[in-house]
Amino acid sequence: MRRPSPLPQRPESARSPKAERAATRAPRHPDAVDDATPVTPLARQEHDPTTPGTPDAEATRLRDVWRASRARRRALSAEVKRFTVRQRRRRRVWIGVGAAFLVTVLGTAGVAYSPLFAVERIDVVGTSQLDVATVTDALAGQVGTPLAMVDDSAVKAALVRFPLVESYTLEARPPHDLVVRIVERTPIGALQTAAGFTVVDAAGVALSTTPDAPAGQAVLEVAGGTGSAAFRAAGRVVRALPDAIRVQVTQVSASTPDDVTLTLGASGSRVVWGSAERSAEKAIVLDRLTAKSPPDQAREYDVTSPDAGVVR
Repeated sequence: MRRPSPLPQRPESARSPKAERAATRAPRHPDAVDDATPVTPLARQEHDPTTPGTPDAEATRLRDVWRASRARRRALSAEVKRFTVRQRRRRRVWIGVGAAFLVTVLGTAGVAYSPLFAVERIDVVGTSQLDVATVTDALAGQVGTPLAMVDDSAVKAALVRFPLVESYTLEARPPHDLVVRIVERTPIGALQTAAGFTVVDAAGVALSTTPDAPAGQAVLEVAGGTGSAAFRAAGRVVRALPDAIRVQVTQVSASTPDDVTLTLGASGSRVVWGSAERSAEKAIVLDRLTAKSPPDQAREYDVTSPDAGVVR
């Protein structure tokens, strides 16, 4: 059986306008291939090593991490090394300073305690009543001792035998001189006792004792002895007197702290002093009064009130 032959196609010019509009409105299938569109052959795609998800990208990332870690370790090692070097340098500086200080101290101590600075001469200064030669002989045991090793207790034991020594200080003058500065006690007068006349200072310390009244010292007639308030007031008054008036005082009497009285010279003129308060001002007033009216022309000076001195 013979198959029928296909019908002949109508020429393009014979197509009706209605058929052309239908062809235009018909949707084109996405898989349809236009015979007029050229076909490009498929080319082999190269893998980009930076594209995420590929094996090359993972390897590149690991290499970057390893490089960053190595750079960080190098930087950390360099910082630690730099810090360690600085610490070592600082430690060496401190060790050098400490060693130099230790050597200086040891050297100074060695020289100071060596015979190079031994005492060869003792100078006693500040004495007016004490005999310098006697005091120097008492301190002779310190000769030959290094200045830094002078025994202060031994010096004190040697000077305590001199009642006139109130205080003292030691001064080392390298290389061989030892200076002893002495402050002597100031006697205020002599107290009459069973043994004679005892010269005392304002603290009541006995300085010397003689059978007769010592020349140049006032006789003290104070109630209660050296431990009384009257004696302390008399001592303050005598110490406040100017030297020109003190040498004229022949007697100091006081029965209470408020009635200190002085006797001047051979004329027997009296000075009514009163208490020891404002003694410095009273001494100035008395000096002016005696300058205007000498003791041989006045019977009594009253300086109980320094604001108004009276001459009788």
